[in-house]
Amino acid sequence: MSSRALVLFSGGQDSTTCLAWALDRFDHVETLGFDYGQRHRVELDCRATLRRALAAMKPAWRARLGEDHTIEVGAIAQVAQSALTQDMAIEMAEDGMPNTFVPGRNLIFLTFAAALAYRRGLRHIVGGMCETDFSGYPDCRDDTMKAMQVALNLGMNQRFVLETPLMWIDKAQTWRLAEELGGTALVDLIQQETHTCYLGERGALHAWGHGCGHCPACQLRADGFARYAAARSS
Repeated sequence: MSSRALVLFSGGQDSTTCLAWALDRFDHVETLGFDYGQRHRVELDCRATLRRALAAMKPAWRARLGEDHTIEVGAIAQVAQSALTQDMAIEMAEDGMPNTFVPGRNLIFLTFAAALAYRRGLRHIVGGMCETDFSGYPDCRDDTMKAMQVALNLGMNQRFVLETPLMWIDKAQTWRLAEELGGTALVDLIQQETHTCYLGERGALHAWGHGCGHCPACQLRADGFARYAAARSS
Protein backbone atom coordinates (compact mmCIF):
# COMPACT_ATOMS: atom_id res chain seq x y z
CA MET A 1 0.00 0.00 0.00
CA SER A 2 2.84 2.42 0.79
CA SER A 3 3.94 2.62 -2.87
CA ARG A 4 0.49 3.28 -4.30
CA ALA A 5 -0.67 6.80 -5.11
CA LEU A 6 -3.69 8.77 -6.30
CA VAL A 7 -3.05 11.98 -8.26
CA LEU A 8 -5.58 14.81 -8.43
CA PHE A 9 -5.37 15.21 -12.20
CA SER A 10 -7.26 18.09 -13.79
CA GLY A 11 -5.57 18.18 -17.19
CA GLY A 12 -3.61 21.35 -16.41
CA GLN A 13 0.10 22.10 -16.27
CA ASP A 14 0.53 21.58 -12.55
CA SER A 15 -1.39 18.34 -12.24
CA THR A 16 0.34 16.87 -15.31
CA THR A 17 3.72 17.66 -13.77
CA CYS A 18 2.53 16.07 -10.53
CA LEU A 19 1.40 12.95 -12.40
CA ALA A 20 4.85 12.60 -13.99
CA TRP A 21 6.40 13.14 -10.55
CA ALA A 22 4.25 10.38 -9.07
CA LEU A 23 4.94 7.97 -11.93
CA ASP A 24 8.63 8.47 -11.27
CA ARG A 25 8.27 7.51 -7.60
CA PHE A 26 5.45 5.08 -6.95
CA ASP A 27 4.82 1.53 -8.16
CA HIS A 28 1.14 2.12 -8.90
CA VAL A 29 -0.51 5.45 -9.73
CA GLU A 30 -4.19 6.18 -10.34
CA THR A 31 -5.70 9.52 -11.38
CA LEU A 32 -8.78 11.44 -10.30
CA GLY A 33 -10.52 14.33 -12.02
CA PHE A 34 -13.44 16.46 -10.86
CA ASP A 35 -16.31 17.88 -12.90
CA TYR A 36 -17.65 20.72 -10.77
CA GLY A 37 -19.24 22.92 -13.43
CA GLN A 38 -16.02 24.83 -14.10
CA ARG A 39 -16.00 27.31 -16.98
CA HIS A 40 -12.77 25.74 -18.22
CA ARG A 41 -14.25 22.25 -18.32
CA VAL A 42 -12.26 21.68 -21.50
CA GLU A 43 -9.40 20.75 -19.15
CA LEU A 44 -11.16 17.44 -18.51
CA ASP A 45 -11.09 16.66 -22.23
CA CYS A 46 -7.29 16.88 -22.16
CA ARG A 47 -6.83 14.18 -19.54
CA ALA A 48 -7.09 11.07 -21.70
CA THR A 49 -4.59 12.40 -24.26
CA LEU A 50 -2.16 13.33 -21.51
CA ARG A 51 -2.42 9.94 -19.81
CA ARG A 52 -1.73 8.13 -23.09
CA ALA A 53 1.24 10.35 -23.88
CA LEU A 54 2.77 9.98 -20.41
CA ALA A 55 2.41 6.20 -20.58
CA ALA A 56 4.21 6.21 -23.92
CA MET A 57 7.17 8.25 -22.65
CA LYS A 58 8.74 5.60 -20.46
CA PRO A 59 8.09 1.86 -20.11
CA ALA A 60 8.16 2.20 -16.33
CA TRP A 61 5.51 4.90 -16.43
CA ARG A 62 3.29 2.74 -18.64
CA ALA A 63 3.59 -0.16 -16.19
CA ARG A 64 2.80 2.05 -13.20
CA LEU A 65 -0.15 4.02 -14.57
CA GLY A 66 -3.38 2.58 -13.23
CA GLU A 67 -7.06 3.43 -13.51
CA ASP A 68 -8.55 6.86 -14.09
CA HIS A 69 -11.56 8.13 -12.13
CA THR A 70 -13.86 11.12 -12.57
CA ILE A 71 -16.25 12.39 -9.91
CA GLU A 72 -19.06 14.86 -10.54
CA VAL A 73 -19.38 17.44 -7.77
CA GLY A 74 -21.62 19.97 -9.47
CA ALA A 75 -23.04 21.02 -6.13
CA ILE A 76 -19.92 23.16 -5.69
CA ALA A 77 -21.14 25.51 -8.42
CA GLN A 78 -24.55 25.71 -6.76
CA VAL A 79 -23.25 26.87 -3.39
CA ALA A 80 -20.06 28.74 -4.27
CA GLN A 81 -20.40 31.79 -6.52
CA SER A 82 -17.12 32.18 -8.38
CA ALA A 83 -15.74 33.42 -11.67
CA LEU A 84 -14.61 29.84 -12.28
CA THR A 85 -18.14 28.50 -12.15
CA GLN A 86 -20.21 31.42 -13.43
CA ASP A 87 -20.04 33.83 -16.35
CA MET A 88 -18.64 36.90 -14.63
CA ALA A 89 -15.62 39.14 -15.05
CA ILE A 90 -12.48 38.04 -13.23
CA GLU A 91 -11.60 40.62 -10.58
CA MET A 92 -10.77 41.08 -6.92
CA ALA A 93 -13.70 40.58 -4.54
CA GLU A 94 -14.59 42.89 -1.66
CA ASP A 95 -12.81 40.65 0.82
CA GLY A 96 -9.53 41.06 -1.04
CA MET A 97 -9.66 37.59 -2.54
CA PRO A 98 -9.73 36.96 -6.30
CA ASN A 99 -13.26 36.06 -7.36
CA THR A 100 -11.85 32.95 -9.05
CA PHE A 101 -11.60 31.42 -5.57
CA VAL A 102 -14.10 28.57 -5.17
CA PRO A 103 -14.71 28.28 -1.41
CA GLY A 104 -14.03 24.80 -0.10
CA ARG A 105 -13.05 23.34 -3.48
CA ASN A 106 -9.76 21.73 -2.49
CA LEU A 107 -11.16 20.61 0.85
CA ILE A 108 -13.99 18.83 -0.97
CA PHE A 109 -11.62 17.40 -3.57
CA LEU A 110 -9.30 15.99 -0.94
CA THR A 111 -12.17 14.46 1.02
CA PHE A 112 -13.47 12.65 -2.05
CA ALA A 113 -9.92 11.67 -3.02
CA ALA A 114 -9.28 10.18 0.41
CA ALA A 115 -12.55 8.24 0.29
CA LEU A 116 -11.55 6.81 -3.10
CA ALA A 117 -8.01 6.12 -1.90
CA TYR A 118 -9.44 4.29 1.12
CA ARG A 119 -11.41 1.98 -1.16
CA ARG A 120 -8.59 1.49 -3.66
CA GLY A 121 -5.80 0.94 -1.13
CA LEU A 122 -3.84 4.04 -2.12
CA ARG A 123 -1.82 5.71 0.60
CA HIS A 124 -0.31 8.76 -1.11
CA ILE A 125 -2.60 11.53 -2.41
CA VAL A 126 -0.78 13.91 -4.76
CA GLY A 127 -2.00 17.42 -5.56
CA GLY A 128 -0.60 20.46 -7.37
CA MET A 129 -1.28 22.95 -4.58
CA CYS A 130 1.36 25.67 -4.44
CA GLU A 131 2.03 28.47 -1.98
CA THR A 132 4.84 30.13 -3.96
CA ASP A 133 2.99 31.00 -7.18
CA PHE A 134 -0.67 30.92 -6.20
CA SER A 135 -3.66 33.19 -6.63
CA GLY A 136 -4.28 33.94 -3.00
CA TYR A 137 -6.35 30.80 -2.40
CA PRO A 138 -6.25 29.78 1.28
CA ASP A 139 -6.96 26.14 0.41
CA CYS A 140 -3.63 25.94 -1.45
CA ARG A 141 -1.53 26.77 1.63
CA ASP A 142 0.82 24.28 3.23
CA ASP A 143 -0.89 24.77 6.60
CA THR A 144 -4.22 23.82 5.02
CA MET A 145 -2.71 20.66 3.54
CA LYS A 146 -1.19 19.65 6.87
CA ALA A 147 -4.51 20.24 8.65
CA MET A 148 -6.40 18.24 6.01
CA GLN A 149 -3.98 15.34 6.32
CA VAL A 150 -4.58 15.21 10.06
CA ALA A 151 -8.36 15.46 9.65
CA LEU A 152 -8.55 12.79 6.94
CA ASN A 153 -6.36 10.38 8.86
CA LEU A 154 -8.34 10.84 12.05
CA GLY A 155 -11.70 10.64 10.28
CA MET A 156 -10.83 7.53 8.28
CA ASN A 157 -8.42 5.88 10.69
CA GLN A 158 -5.74 5.78 8.00
CA ARG A 159 -2.21 7.03 7.40
CA PHE A 160 -2.66 8.96 4.18
CA VAL A 161 0.19 11.21 3.07
CA LEU A 162 -0.79 14.37 1.17
CA GLU A 163 2.02 14.99 -1.30
CA THR A 164 2.41 18.53 -2.75
CA PRO A 165 5.57 18.50 -4.86
CA LEU A 166 4.97 22.02 -6.20
CA MET A 167 4.28 23.67 -2.85
CA TRP A 168 7.50 25.66 -2.59
CA ILE A 169 8.46 26.17 -6.25
CA ASP A 170 7.34 28.84 -8.72
CA LYS A 171 6.02 28.36 -12.25
CA ALA A 172 9.46 28.63 -13.86
CA GLN A 173 10.68 25.88 -11.55
CA THR A 174 7.59 23.82 -12.39
CA TRP A 175 8.55 23.93 -16.08
CA ARG A 176 12.09 22.96 -15.07
CA LEU A 177 10.81 20.07 -12.97
CA ALA A 178 8.88 18.77 -15.98
CA GLU A 179 12.07 18.85 -18.03
CA GLU A 180 13.95 16.97 -15.31
CA LEU A 181 11.25 14.30 -15.20
CA GLY A 182 10.56 13.77 -18.89
CA GLY A 183 12.93 15.92 -20.91
CA THR A 184 11.80 18.22 -23.69
CA ALA A 185 9.14 15.67 -24.65
CA LEU A 186 7.26 16.32 -21.42
CA VAL A 187 7.75 20.09 -21.71
CA ASP A 188 6.33 19.97 -25.24
CA LEU A 189 3.41 17.81 -24.11
CA ILE A 190 2.53 20.24 -21.34
CA GLN A 191 2.81 23.19 -23.69
CA GLN A 192 0.66 21.64 -26.42
CA GLU A 193 -1.88 19.44 -24.66
CA THR A 194 -2.59 20.71 -21.14
CA HIS A 195 -5.13 23.41 -20.29
CA THR A 196 -4.90 26.07 -17.58
CA CYS A 197 -6.80 29.11 -18.93
CA TYR A 198 -9.69 30.06 -16.62
CA LEU A 199 -11.87 31.08 -19.57
CA GLY A 200 -11.53 27.72 -21.30
CA GLU A 201 -9.95 29.31 -24.38
CA ARG A 202 -7.96 26.87 -26.52
CA GLY A 203 -7.42 29.04 -29.61
CA ALA A 204 -3.90 29.78 -30.76
CA LEU A 205 -0.92 27.89 -29.40
CA HIS A 206 1.46 30.30 -27.63
CA ALA A 207 5.02 29.53 -26.59
CA TRP A 208 3.65 28.63 -23.16
CA GLY A 209 0.52 26.80 -24.34
CA HIS A 210 -3.14 27.42 -25.18
CA GLY A 211 -5.15 30.14 -23.47
CA CYS A 212 -6.62 33.62 -23.65
CA GLY A 213 -3.34 35.16 -22.49
CA HIS A 214 -5.08 37.64 -20.21
CA CYS A 215 -6.61 35.78 -17.27
CA PRO A 216 -4.50 35.32 -14.12
CA ALA A 217 -3.83 31.63 -14.90
CA CYS A 218 -2.51 32.44 -18.39
CA GLN A 219 -0.40 35.33 -17.14
CA LEU A 220 1.16 33.21 -14.42
CA ARG A 221 1.90 30.37 -16.84
CA ALA A 222 3.30 32.68 -19.53
CA ASP A 223 5.54 34.53 -17.06
CA GLY A 224 6.84 31.26 -15.66
CA PHE A 225 7.60 29.91 -19.12
CA ALA A 226 9.43 33.10 -20.10
CA ARG A 227 11.66 32.87 -17.03
CA TYR A 228 12.23 29.15 -17.62
CA ALA A 229 13.15 29.73 -21.29
CA ALA A 230 15.47 32.60 -20.39
CA ALA A 231 17.30 30.47 -17.84
CA ARG A 232 17.73 27.66 -20.38
CA SER A 233 19.24 29.99 -22.97
CA SER A 234 21.62 31.75 -20.58
